[in-house]
Amino acid sequence: MAVERRPCDTAVDADPAPIRRTPPAPDPATPVSPVNSHNEWDPLEEIIVGRLDDATIPSSHPVVSCNIPPWAARLQGLAAGRKYPRRLIEPARQELDGFVELLRTLGITVVRPDPVDHRRRFATPDWSSRGFCNTCPRDSMLVIGDEIIETPMAWPCRYFETHSYRRILKDYFRRGARWTAAPKPELTDELFEKEFRTPTADEPMRYILTEFEPVFDAADFVRAGRDLFVTRSNVTNAMGIEWLRRHLGPGYRIHEIESRCRTPMHIDTTFLVLAPGKALVNPEYIDVDRLPAVLDSWDILVAPEPDPIDERLLRTTSLCGRWLSMNILMVDETRVIAERHHTGMLRALEGWGFEPIPCDLLHYAPFGGSFHCATLDVRRRGTLECYFD
Repeated sequence: MAVERRPCDTAVDADPAPIRRTPPAPDPATPVSPVNSHNEWDPLEEIIVGRLDDATIPSSHPVVSCNIPPWAARLQGLAAGRKYPRRLIEPARQELDGFVELLRTLGITVVRPDPVDHRRRFATPDWSSRGFCNTCPRDSMLVIGDEIIETPMAWPCRYFETHSYRRILKDYFRRGARWTAAPKPELTDELFEKEFRTPTADEPMRYILTEFEPVFDAADFVRAGRDLFVTRSNVTNAMGIEWLRRHLGPGYRIHEIESRCRTPMHIDTTFLVLAPGKALVNPEYIDVDRLPAVLDSWDILVAPEPDPIDERLLRTTSLCGRWLSMNILMVDETRVIAERHHTGMLRALEGWGFEPIPCDLLHYAPFGGSFHCATLDVRRRGTLECYFD
C-alpha cells in the first residue's frame, strides 16, 4: 500500500509556517548529531546491542513476579540476585556474537555498553536491590529524532541500568545529540497495588501500577515519525504516557494500543510498525477491530501462530512468552532480521513483500527477548515525516 509521506517541519495540525525566501545558512559551530532515528524502518546505520556479562536474576519484587506464572515466580524468588547459570548464558552469548557480526557485515556500526557487576547491591533512601543485566537497551532508553530519553523504569533492580551506557551517552552528547532523563521515580509501595492479582480472561483489565508517579519502559512504545504507539502495561502507567506526551509536545501524537494480554509488558510482541503502511499484530493480544482509527489506511499483518520450538525454554525463562517470533528488527523498509527457527514468521514476512534475514537468537529469551529487545537503533538514514492523515 502506498502511504503518503509528508515532511513534518511543523507541529501536527498546526498552520504551516511562512515560506522563507532565503533559508538561513547552517551554523558551522553546531555539531551534526550522531543520533537520528524517527521510525522503525529507515535504513539502519548505527545501533546499540546489549551485553550478557554478569547477568543476574532479578531481585524479588511483586512488579517482577506479576509477569510470570506463579510457579516460575517462586523459583525466581529463590534464585533472585544470583548470576544466571552458565548453561543459559553461553549459548545466548554465541548467538549474540553471531548477531553482532551479521549487523557489521550489513555495514551497520555496533556499539556495546560497559560490563557491570549486577550483583552489587545499591540503595535509595527507601529500598535496596541488586541489579539485573544490560541485555535490553530498548527498555531503558527511547530515541526520538536526535534525542535519547532515559526512561523511569518500574523495576527496582533496573534503577541504575543506564549507568552502563553512560560512556556512550556522553559521547553522543558531546557530538551533538540531545540527552534527557525522565524524573527518577521513588518506587515506593505507593506505586504498586497491594495484593495485586492478575486478572482472568473474563475480568476487566487491571495493572500492578498505580498512578502515584510517572513510570514507563521505552519498549512499550514504537515510532512512526510524528506518531507513536504505546501499550499500557505492568511497567508503563497512564501517568508515564502523559509525561512523554507533554515532553514531546504538540508536534507528536501518541496512540494507545489496547492489549488483551493479562500480563502486558512491552509492545514488541504485540504490535510493530514495519514499514510505511504496514503494521504487524499479535492475534492473541490484539482485536484488529479496536485498533486506533489512524491505522485504518494501513495494511494490518496478522502474525502467524508461532512454531512450537523450545516451548519449555520459553515458558520457564522468558518474560516475553511464545510470541517472540514477532520480535524482529527492520534493517530498512524491505530487509528484516528474524529468528531462524521461526519458519512460519519467515515465510509470512516473505509473503508480505519483505526480505527476511534469518539469524539465531533463540537462547536470548531468558535475558529479555530477541532482536528488537536486544537493540536500540540510534541512527537511521531518514527525516521526520508524517505517515497518517
